[in-house]
Amino acid sequence: MANQDAAFGFRPVAHLAGGTIRAREYKIAANYNTAIYTGQAVTAVTAGGIEICAVGAVVLGIFYGVSYTDPTTGKPTWSKYYPASTNASDLKAMVYDDPYIVFEAQHDETGTAAMNFGGHDFVGTSGSTITGRSTQEIDTSEVDTSGQFKQIGISTDPDNSDTSSANCNAYVVMNTAEHTWKLTTALS
Repeated sequence: MANQDAAFGFRPVAHLAGGTIRAREYKIAANYNTAIYTGQAVTAVTAGGIEICAVGAVVLGIFYGVSYTDPTTGKPTWSKYYPASTNASDLKAMVYDDPYIVFEAQHDETGTAAMNFGGHDFVGTSGSTITGRSTQEIDTSEVDTSGQFKQIGISTDPDNSDTSSANCNAYVVMNTAEHTWKLTTALS
């Protein structure tokens, strides 16, 4: 059966050590000019904030949502995505930054079990302002020893586990050399 082509970014599903999956709070700079969606990879920036992560860059974690005081209404707001250029001084993003969290994500092409323990980057930087979900996917075109994520298995999702067709889901963890908390050097 063909897989559903419905990218959703990176969704936390388990913890390698059996721990609790928790998100941590980070700042987003007021007027940051790029939208961030739930399930999207983010990177750490100096002064303790986050921004969207570029392909090949060091990953801090996966964005979960943001709270802030709406600059138009003055009301406290929780959103599954950060609307670009929001002018609020109290932007608080929630990020799954534990390097031992297992995420489920969709391959952009045909992913197989032969890719297990191989390194992958992601593709895509957009998302939906209606659902707040990212459309990032696992980049199937290159599998090597590096990459932002390491595939550790094929998903058991009955609608997206067919490895003979495109867009199967897989389980991944952030690759050690590509995660902020696992680096041996600090940010500059």
